[in-house]
Amino acid sequence: MHSSAVFLIEFGAVILGLGLLGRLAGRFQFSPIPLYLLAGLAFGEGGLLPLGASEEFVAIGAEIGVVLLLLMLGLEYTASDLVSNLKTQYPAGLVDATLNALPGAVMALLLGWGPVEAVVLAGVTWISSSGVIAKVLRDLGRLGNRETPVILSILVLEDLAMAIYLPIVTALLAGVGLAAGSVTLAIALGVAGLVLFVAVRFGRHISRFVSSDDPEKLLLVVLGLTLLVAGIAQQLQVSAAVGAFLVGIALTGSVAEGTHNLLSPLRDLFAAVFFVFFGLHTDPASIPPVLLPALALAVVTTCTKIATGYWAARRAGISVKGRWRAGGTLVARGEFSIVIAGLAVTAGIEPSLGPLATAYVLILVIIGPLTARYTEPLARRLIRPKPAAAPAADTASAADTAAETATAESKLRETQRG
Repeated sequence: MHSSAVFLIEFGAVILGLGLLGRLAGRFQFSPIPLYLLAGLAFGEGGLLPLGASEEFVAIGAEIGVVLLLLMLGLEYTASDLVSNLKTQYPAGLVDATLNALPGAVMALLLGWGPVEAVVLAGVTWISSSGVIAKVLRDLGRLGNRETPVILSILVLEDLAMAIYLPIVTALLAGVGLAAGSVTLAIALGVAGLVLFVAVRFGRHISRFVSSDDPEKLLLVVLGLTLLVAGIAQQLQVSAAVGAFLVGIALTGSVAEGTHNLLSPLRDLFAAVFFVFFGLHTDPASIPPVLLPALALAVVTTCTKIATGYWAARRAGISVKGRWRAGGTLVARGEFSIVIAGLAVTAGIEPSLGPLATAYVLILVIIGPLTARYTEPLARRLIRPKPAAAPAADTASAADTAAETATAESKLRETQRG
């Protein structure tokens, strides 16, 4: 009885605190994500008031939060939109992997680590946070922007790439042979491909199956189906986020709209819990020794992510403003980076890798919402046309026009004399 009372007090205090922080952020028209993360640091190990009884529940709530974030993002797009975007944006995925994985690998080698550590840190710096970015897009009201499908395509390509990357990293960390690693990889690819095929080919049938005029039944069926698919996907070494996202795109029409309205409050609650959970597992005392390498890596990969988004949006024919918004939105790292670093920590390789990855993600999960909001206006201020360029062009244009007018008048006079 006593432990349940402590659980209710702790969890109630966390939720109340998040609500107050959300109000504060809303008053200043700012994303509450950094505030949620700092709250997690305050309640985590080494913080001001560590949690005890409610930590396990917060961990489960965090997983549900990521799943719901990706489900709701998937509801914004149809399966045909996804296939079309993937066909057109796969070069952006290659550019993304090259520009953002390479800095992590180079940093690991500069620190004197081995090739396995380099592969792990490359994954940490490569993958953007789907959970953070989905929340930022919603908070800033950009889900309907023209650049959002480009951002989404890159995120989906990254998430699908994890179906290949995670089995490879797991095999490297475990030191298994080529045959065992190949079997794991084949299973992961097969599951991801099967879920995508079902979502694209049978989306209308799935929508009919879950459709209901009763909101209670619709909520239970959709939420149960989403958690089931996400859990199976994760059990088979495929991202739970990918499974949830594909369930979202499989639902169309009135079912998608009804699901969005019903699950929005749950999504907001568990998404906030996810960011608190992230902070709970970061000991503030472990950050200072690795802060300089983490800062250097954060600066470099902030620039490379912005360049990735800008290039991808430009390739898609988006305006200059949209290109900068796309680049700034992709900066945040989060759940996948922590998962990758966690695999390395569990395997007992380089002890500094965990704190470095944690500090790096901590920096970018705070900076990410800021770059999403301010990259475009800052670029607009810094990159302006030269003041002399426009008058010079106008002068040249005026001179050309005057010359053409004089020539026409001369020809007219000659014609009149003739």
